[in-house]
Amino acid sequence: MLTIYGCLRSRASRNVWLADEIGLPYRHVPVIQSYRLADPGAAAAPLHTRSPGFLAVNPNGRIPAIEDDGLVLHESLAINLYLARRYGGTLGPADAAEDGLMGMWSLWAATEVEPHSILVLYHLAAKPPEERDAGIAAAAVEALRAPFAVLDQALAATGFAVGGRFTVADINLSEVVRYAMPAPALFAAAPRVAAWLAACHARPAFKAMMARRELEPA
Repeated sequence: MLTIYGCLRSRASRNVWLADEIGLPYRHVPVIQSYRLADPGAAAAPLHTRSPGFLAVNPNGRIPAIEDDGLVLHESLAINLYLARRYGGTLGPADAAEDGLMGMWSLWAATEVEPHSILVLYHLAAKPPEERDAGIAAAAVEALRAPFAVLDQALAATGFAVGGRFTVADINLSEVVRYAMPAPALFAAAPRVAAWLAACHARPAFKAMMARRELEPA
């Protein structure tokens, strides 16, 4: 059986969402980020990213990671591409061209969007107010205007990233774009992105994942 390591308040959310979309059975092993613990070395500390048991799975000390039929994978977007290709049916690629496009959009999300969207999240919402930097937030929002315009145009034809249907590419992209939600002006300028993200978030598997995520400690 597939095993997914990582808490849902991490990029493991992407893998759990995809597995739930597919209806793929899996074992979920909660692993918390060590920096969230007051004393990661305490005997009673929960399994975390610097625990020896988890480092044996991912020596990078990062979540998520998976084990599937003896294969160990790290990196959330790569994990999703693998799961969709192996188990995903219509969520995965129909041919080599779609496989390439799904990989392209996933790497695009990681390089063009996430370095900035994560700063929007941190400095407009996630960090305590006294730790936020308005300058960093403003620069990140400005840096996202062009990528948002690119994605908005790409969604014009069918409303999806690849193949005219909901796929792993939409999951990977939307989980990165989601971080920018504290900057509504970006979405106002890219209405197709806004409508697409709302449709992704309306899916039952996403809602179920987020409901479980809300039960975890903040």
